Amino acid sequence: MTAFAEGISAATVREHGLTEDEYGQILKRMGRPPNYTELGIFSVMWSEHCSYKSSRRWLKELPTTGAQVICGPGENAGIVDIGDGQAAVFKMESHNHPSFIEPYQGAATGVGGIMRDVFTMGARPVANLNALRFGDPAHEKTRHLVSGVVAGIGGYGNCMGVPTVGGEVNFHPSYNGNILVNAMTVGVVDQDKIFYSAAKGVGNPVVYVGSKTGRDGIHGATMASAEFDDNSDEKRPTVQVGDPFTEKLLLEACLELMAGDAIIAIQDMGAAGLTSSSVEMASKGEVGIELNLDQVPCRETGMQPYEMMLSESQERMLMVLHPGRQEAARAIFDKWGLDFAVIGLTTNTGHLTLNYQDEVVADIPVEGLTEDAPIYDRPWTSTPKPATLKADACPPPDDLGAALLTLMGSPDLASRRWIWEQYDHSVMADTVGGPGGDAAIVRIHGTNKGLAITTDVTPRYCQADPIEGGRQAVAEAWRNLTAVGATPLAMTDCLNFGNPERPRIMGQFVECLSGMGEAGRALDFPIVSGNVSLYNETNGEAILPTPAIGGVGVIRDLAKRAHVALEETGDVLLAVGKTGGHLGQSLFAREIHAREDGAPPPVDLATERRNGNFVRTCIEKGMTTSVHDISDGGLYVAVAEMALAGGIGAALEAPHTNTHGFLFGEDQARYVLAVRPDQVDRILSQAQDASVPAQILGHVGGAGLTVNAGRAVSLSTLREVHEGWFATTLSTRT
Repeated sequence: MTAFAEGISAATVREHGLTEDEYGQILKRMGRPPNYTELGIFSVMWSEHCSYKSSRRWLKELPTTGAQVICGPGENAGIVDIGDGQAAVFKMESHNHPSFIEPYQGAATGVGGIMRDVFTMGARPVANLNALRFGDPAHEKTRHLVSGVVAGIGGYGNCMGVPTVGGEVNFHPSYNGNILVNAMTVGVVDQDKIFYSAAKGVGNPVVYVGSKTGRDGIHGATMASAEFDDNSDEKRPTVQVGDPFTEKLLLEACLELMAGDAIIAIQDMGAAGLTSSSVEMASKGEVGIELNLDQVPCRETGMQPYEMMLSESQERMLMVLHPGRQEAARAIFDKWGLDFAVIGLTTNTGHLTLNYQDEVVADIPVEGLTEDAPIYDRPWTSTPKPATLKADACPPPDDLGAALLTLMGSPDLASRRWIWEQYDHSVMADTVGGPGGDAAIVRIHGTNKGLAITTDVTPRYCQADPIEGGRQAVAEAWRNLTAVGATPLAMTDCLNFGNPERPRIMGQFVECLSGMGEAGRALDFPIVSGNVSLYNETNGEAILPTPAIGGVGVIRDLAKRAHVALEETGDVLLAVGKTGGHLGQSLFAREIHAREDGAPPPVDLATERRNGNFVRTCIEKGMTTSVHDISDGGLYVAVAEMALAGGIGAALEAPHTNTHGFLFGEDQARYVLAVRPDQVDRILSQAQDASVPAQILGHVGGAGLTVNAGRAVSLSTLREVHEGWFATTLSTRT
């Protein structure tokens, strides 16, 4: 590293998150040393967060196409066909590092950013979800982080008037120093009104709209691509500050302009702000962009080009308009009280050129920032296959009912009501199935059709066996959609891992993606959008590998949807799928026996598809009264959740040998069905014909749960334990 522009040193380069070798590559691409502004632009565009330099090689192996896919990865969000000339637009993104540093604003701006990704495609957001991971509940920061994140999600989504309808929340000590906040938004758009980000044509006006640019969020993308240490709180100034009321105005103004034909391309100013939006639009359109930074609306005095280009101030968009449409577009944004400024034009140079105070302050080949960014094939090591948990490792508990209460009151299974009551999940009046079920259901406005949406992953499985854990994450999301009667269409992902420069961590990433890809292909469940979040560790301690999956499916007739709650005394409970009593990596092993070892349950994808298709057929034919998939905690927990949802008990019949394995094992590809007595023989016969294991599990009725006519666990006690954990452990803000 020998050539530096004035005011730049080797230390400056390192502070920008660039290696010596990467700086050498910049010199080759530029043919000269970059100035300070250009160095900042390279640093954010070549950051892990923006360039995916450690993951791109492996992301290409995921399934991304299908008859239902309109737009796969590479745009602001993925798009799938939902029939009737309509499409669902959706994506999941991380805001992990900012949320640990400043939980309210970090989570709030994560929600705001993912909504912009969706409405920049022309879609009106109809639902928000989230997937949250926190550390040990007893850790000194956990209560503060939970309270701040939940308040931030609710504060932004509620003000926007978009329902937060579902998600997941889990706790594990590996997240003590690096929580995960993954936000997902789903929108609906007419297929002839979809907008893309490629800035095609030369001489077209480039327009900035929304809020003014400030100094918040500068180098946010770089910060999100680095490990934490004991001084991470000092990075607080890099966290963006959001204003949901302005975003609501921006949403309505953009959709109003999109009703016409003024827009050629549009891009959200997300990570890396004006830099990434302009560069990505130019790259996709194979053009150059020239910007006049004197025209950028700024809310602080004396802002320099470096600050304008790297700011991650929220509620901003960049557009390329057809010539002559500027004033009509300006009138719309003036009406909504938003900034509107023509700040540049498209060119045929293939360069990003920045002018400021009559000087060229940056001139960079666009390809050098995008297609020619570094791609690493990092060394990786495979995770050794864990031994199967021995049969005597988890002996039966003295009291099955007490074990159930322990599980239902544990951090991973306790009711999340305290959280979802802080979210408005019914605004817009189209939420048909809100939080607490297998998947949320949102009516497509004005129709009898609905979208089913879920988020899922089981990190402890991914830690023990990344391939199996990757398979299970996809299969679980697919199963949750199936359990409400939806046809699964596609998924988005948020791939949260530690430092990819460690071969063990890189191996977790590679093998999780291998399992995910295998499952996506087997279940016809492609990945159409997503996000990679690496370096999630503090002082060398990595999080559990957490490839969160967001799944979307369609229900053609909402009258045929299924729900979790038990309804009628006398209904018969059926277990669909084979129960072998697998306790390795189970919550029973962890909560009852303090064990976190053994192999996770194997996932047979052909069985998943066969069993799920059978259950969906039963739902569509009206043969069920309620349905629930079996996952964390096993069959007994699934029935307990159904009983609590419906306020009615059940009597179960279990084998007298390995009873606890039957009740608490986490074997995959299973469901509990409640059916009317006159449907039992029909379902069992059709299951046999379809080679689907099915058996009578018990009957609905009573005020508690019993096993083999033993002592009942009352629903009142179960509810008190299930709903009390959050209120007593985490509800007090600090």
